[in-house]
Formats: sequence, C-alpha cells, structure tokens
Amino acid sequence: MQYDDFSALLSARHSCRAFRPDPVARAVIEQILLAAQKVPSWCNAQPWQVEVTSGAQTARLADALYAHASNSEQVPDVDWPLAYTGAHQARRKTCGLQLYDAVGVTRGDRAGSALQMMENFRFFGAPHMALITAPGELGPYAYLDCGGFVTGFTLAATSLGVSTIPQAAVAAFAPFLRDWFGLAEDRVVLCGIAFGYGDTDHPANSFRTERADLSEWVNWHEGDT
Repeated sequence: MQYDDFSALLSARHSCRAFRPDPVARAVIEQILLAAQKVPSWCNAQPWQVEVTSGAQTARLADALYAHASNSEQVPDVDWPLAYTGAHQARRKTCGLQLYDAVGVTRGDRAGSALQMMENFRFFGAPHMALITAPGELGPYAYLDCGGFVTGFTLAATSLGVSTIPQAAVAAFAPFLRDWFGLAEDRVVLCGIAFGYGDTDHPANSFRTERADLSEWVNWHEGDT
C-alpha cells in the first residue's frame, strides 16, 4: 500500500485488535525491522533487542502466556503509571468505551471487559509477536529510544500493509517472558508488538481514536514579551 505523504501514513496506522492467521513473509518482516532501526537513539546505542515469533511458535507462546496471566500476579520490570487523571484519564476511558461498544461489551459488564483485556495475551490472534527489551544498565533513556523504535516499526509495517498493536500488557509478566525466550536477567522487558494482516471485518477494528487539539497540549513561546 502506498501513501502520498507522511501525514497520511500516520493517519493510516491504528492499533489492530483482530488479525487474520495469514503469516507475514520473512522478507517483509526483515524490511520492517531494517526500516525501524533507522530511528534516532541516544549516542546511536540502538539499545533495542527484538524477539520475533511466527506461526506455531506464536500460538504456543500465546497459549502459555494466556494461562500464566490467568493465574499469576503481575511483575513488570518498569513500574506502571501511578494514576491516570484529568485529560489523560478521559482519553483512556474514551478509548476503552469505544472498544467495548464495538465488540458488544455493555457498560458495567466487568466480566466481559476482563475477557476482552485478556485477548492481549493471545496477541489478538496475530501470527507474529515482537518482544522489545533493553539493557537495564542504560536506564530510562534506552526505554525512550525503544519507544522510538516501536513507532518506527508500526509505521514501517503500515507502509507495507501490515497491521500492528504495541502491547504494554504483555510486559506485566516480564519474568515469564525472560524465561521463555532465555533472556539475560539484565534485559528489561518493555512491550510487545503483535502484528500481521488485520481482519478488517472484525468489529474490534471498526473504530479509530481521536487526537487532542493543539491548544490542549502545545504552549507557544514567541515574540518580545
């Protein structure tokens, strides 16, 4: 798929929550990875390490992670936000309500919303998952660099017709994932990216989130006073 300009590519990217089982060719995945690694990083350290699963390996991991998440305490490497308040909470709530409305989960249906949340650990049916980790010794700036890599990955994928969803949820079970992939203890589990070809007919993919007006988040400093 071709996009006339960068803004159109950004607008086309969205978080896909239902995938077709069709795999993405290895050559296409490599093209996405090679494009994503061109993002800037502190001192060009390129701190990201990526574990990519395909086919039966994705399915095996999804089954194991879903079972683990159903019966285990969350142990993330990076602390979750202390709270969502104000505009941040409002945006978060709106996104959740859009999803639940799309898939038929009524307001107040905690069991239904919990089941939908658990689909994170099945990677929403995606045939591939990329786990992003960074070396702990590099600290928060490495995490920032990896955030740039995630953006590069999702945009590169979109440009090639591949759908994605970055997933902080999977990082809730960092020790499990470190053990599963045989990662060193000093690797900090940051997030996953489920990816594949989106199921455009699935109701979970029927909505799009909005972005705040510039006036809500930009302060201009100019002029003589």
